Amino acid sequence: MKQAKLEFLVGAFVLLGLAAVTYLTVKLGGGSLLGGDTYALEARFTSVSGLNAGSSVLVAGVPVGKVESIRVEPTEYTAIVTFRVMSGLHLPTDSIASIKTTGLIGDKYVALSPVADESYLEPGARITMTESSVDLESLIGKMAFGSVSEETEKAPPP
Repeated sequence: MKQAKLEFLVGAFVLLGLAAVTYLTVKLGGGSLLGGDTYALEARFTSVSGLNAGSSVLVAGVPVGKVESIRVEPTEYTAIVTFRVMSGLHLPTDSIASIKTTGLIGDKYVALSPVADESYLEPGARITMTESSVDLESLIGKMAFGSVSEETEKAPPP
């Protein structure tokens, strides 16, 4: 009898451990299964190079959502990024969406900067004030071949 009881306790302990690992994996991996309510927003960018579906959305450095999809607007040839943010987050209508990098060559994410408008974005609304990502390859190419210094020399003084 003692052997059967011991085996039952070990089995229950293993199942409890697997349930805990599964719960933490879902919570840390995005929380879409157990996480709270979200709503969708869109932003229009001229370039989204390096941004992918699943990338983070941050406000003041705090993760508040994920990028859901990226598509091309066929009439304007711009990129439309659809992302979901927490439902408790009420963004002003004059918010700015920027594509930033976590480090020099790190992952890209969408940074939202709320401004001061008193009205809020409705679910499905589009943010039009955006800052596109910096293309490091072309910037390094310009620096390597000297075209950055030529452009600054040609520019009129402020």
